Amino acid sequence: MTHPTLATVLDPKASGAQAGPRMVLDLKALEGAKRSLDQGAVTPHYGPWRTDIIQLLNDALATELVCALRYKRHHFTAQGLASPKIAEEFLVHANEETEHADLLARRIVQLGGKPDFSPDSLTRRSHAAYDDSEDLTAMIRANLIAERVAIEAYSQMVALIGDKDSTTRRLIEDILSAEQAHAEELRDWLSA
Repeated sequence: MTHPTLATVLDPKASGAQAGPRMVLDLKALEGAKRSLDQGAVTPHYGPWRTDIIQLLNDALATELVCALRYKRHHFTAQGLASPKIAEEFLVHANEETEHADLLARRIVQLGGKPDFSPDSLTRRSHAAYDDSEDLTAMIRANLIAERVAIEAYSQMVALIGDKDSTTRRLIEDILSAEQAHAEELRDWLSA
């Protein structure tokens, strides 16, 4: 896919290894970046994708908030022989999900959007479900399912965003890596 602000040109003065298509910056796009200063980091490069990316990020924000709430509930309600150690890990995961939510909200604002923290629509917008299981194994299983759903959602987001917004893509890739680590840990608990 060609970046919208890059142009490939033929350099008629080049010879030998230098002949052929060359990559050069689009000077008109660079000039355009000097305008609309009130948009901060959002340059014309974002084009029509910015609104879609903000929506994807808001849905991911809802997912992270629901996951944090689920992990918090499981932290406080886990019971059984193995529960103290697992309950503490649930709290660690809850805090990490909250950090992810903060990163997503910050990026939404950087893109000129408004993070949607509305409690009324959180569970509807979330990719993962809230869970109020009482059994420790059911809690672990519910969290593993949610992590796997998040992994799939973030993987699709990385593919959709591609080179349209490399900053957001890197953020999503970092969160994806953390979710994969959570899923591995939860899977290990289920098989122990």
